Amino acid sequence: MAGEEGGRPGGIAHLIATGLYTGYAPVAPGTFGTLVGVVIAPLFAGVAAASALAYLVLLGLAIACAIWAAQVAIGIFELKDPRQVVCDEIVGYLVAMAFVPVGWGSLLYAFLFFRIFDIAKPTPCRQAEQLPGGYGVVVDDLAAGVYANLAVRVVLAIGAPIF
Repeated sequence: MAGEEGGRPGGIAHLIATGLYTGYAPVAPGTFGTLVGVVIAPLFAGVAAASALAYLVLLGLAIACAIWAAQVAIGIFELKDPRQVVCDEIVGYLVAMAFVPVGWGSLLYAFLFFRIFDIAKPTPCRQAEQLPGGYGVVVDDLAAGVYANLAVRVVLAIGAPIF
């Protein structure tokens, strides 16, 4: 794996897996990785506004890339779930913002809820970590993103501002 194209330190898989190297933050790399998702989410929302199908395809491609990059990174770092890998937080956050109106408020609510659910790992998040390879790295964050998405929708439904 580590010898494959993109599977070396500094290769494309390494760049994706570490969220443009934000995964090397000395503290809270998952939080810094999630911030990459915050920057990307409005771009994804623009695609969603144009076409729900295009958005779902783009999100699916992002998730597939994250699983691939996480799998390659497991070989690079020789760990089951390297802390430097934050592409899972990025796509998890994108799930948290899926089809949610974008504004400073919603971006913040999704960030806070996603980090809470990603850290707390409610069922089935914790169980998803047991999946093999890159799936185990990414799928738990996708589940946390679903929880965060639902929480953001509730907060917005009760009248919290989107800004």
